[in-house]
Amino acid sequence: MFRCVVVIWILAIALGPAAIADETCQSPYLPKIEGQEDYVYVWTLGVEGWGDGSDKVVTVGANPNRADYGKVVDSVSVGGRHEAHHGGFTDDRRHFWVGGLDDSMIYVFDVATDPAHPKLVKTIDDFVEASGGAVGPHGFYALPGRMLIPTLSNAKDYGGQAALVEYSNEGEHIVTHWLPEDAPYGYDARINANRNRLLTSSFTGHNNYMRNLADLMGDSEAMKNFGDSVIIWDFHARKPLQTLRIPVAPLEIRWAIKPEHDYAFIEAALTGELWTVLRTEDGSYEAVKSGEIGTREEQPLLAVDISISSDDRFLFVDTFMDGKVRVYDVSDPRNAKQIYERKIGAQVNMVSQSWDGKRIYFTSSLLANWDGTGHEDEQFLRAFDWNGEELTPTFEIDFEAEKLGRPHLMRFGQIGFWAGRDVGTAETLAGTP
Repeated sequence: MFRCVVVIWILAIALGPAAIADETCQSPYLPKIEGQEDYVYVWTLGVEGWGDGSDKVVTVGANPNRADYGKVVDSVSVGGRHEAHHGGFTDDRRHFWVGGLDDSMIYVFDVATDPAHPKLVKTIDDFVEASGGAVGPHGFYALPGRMLIPTLSNAKDYGGQAALVEYSNEGEHIVTHWLPEDAPYGYDARINANRNRLLTSSFTGHNNYMRNLADLMGDSEAMKNFGDSVIIWDFHARKPLQTLRIPVAPLEIRWAIKPEHDYAFIEAALTGELWTVLRTEDGSYEAVKSGEIGTREEQPLLAVDISISSDDRFLFVDTFMDGKVRVYDVSDPRNAKQIYERKIGAQVNMVSQSWDGKRIYFTSSLLANWDGTGHEDEQFLRAFDWNGEELTPTFEIDFEAEKLGRPHLMRFGQIGFWAGRDVGTAETLAGTP
């Protein structure tokens, strides 16, 4: 074990965080897929009357040199509907954790033994109790030997007070960090390992995100219960250092990838704006509005997901209500310039891109009670090639026609990824107190 720790520690210093990432939005402690991905794992919401009606992990072939390209290879149901949402790999990429926002169930899949056929190996059904009342595991972010799980709500009032929860890779609760009272809302969590900084963003609690979207938007009191905070933490100490305000509902955080670029992009879902969090000369951070997403006449578009290219040049921004992706040149992080726009479908949610930036994937589902708001409830995985100027369709899967459910999160898999790898757990990199 000691030799494994040393190997990873040396690689981390020699290559830097950008070289040990996965897709461009992943943890710096996650070894990246180099070259062509073979599979896309899609965490999917079950729909009553579609197949078995359960949430499931769907495996789709993504390598154009294989016979299974653009086809459903496998699907594994977890039983029941739990508001399937986000997921992530452990730091060795051997296990894929996924969770449900409604009842806080967590499922762990083995994706190493047979990458084409993930196997459910562990179910965590006591997350709320073990964490001390945290509800709605929203993300799963790899730390060495641990999983960092930002949540959206709590069991006391199902409102916006949220927490960061840490679990061991073996599935045991370690510690819960409740967010500060003056910035209680949670959503995303991303780490800049170069600066020992963790950023968290904010959304809303269970009472809101499980409601029908049209009803929610018509409830003026409920609409007040959305966060506007981005917190900068000392990552090693897990200590909040500074709170920035970004109105309203700053969601996905994407750190610039090059070590010399000390800034992160965030989209404000309800105000339709791009913001950049930048380090200042004194070491603190400031939040600067860097662009508009669409036009005010088009609002609300509901900006839902963003993806940054590995050279820090392009930012892909999805807007749910109009089903579009907009691509921005963010070479100047204070001034995002839109250079491209394409309608992906009747609605669109998640966007994932390969490390080389040549392949872009989109899914359609946001939340079960929010899908199909004001337009056709279309459910798909769609893949494109990107040449730096435009998107070209390559394949698509109609998840309704296939009776698979509502596709949400995507992660990549690769055949033979673990061959010859000596991967261990590097607790020292996690900055564990």
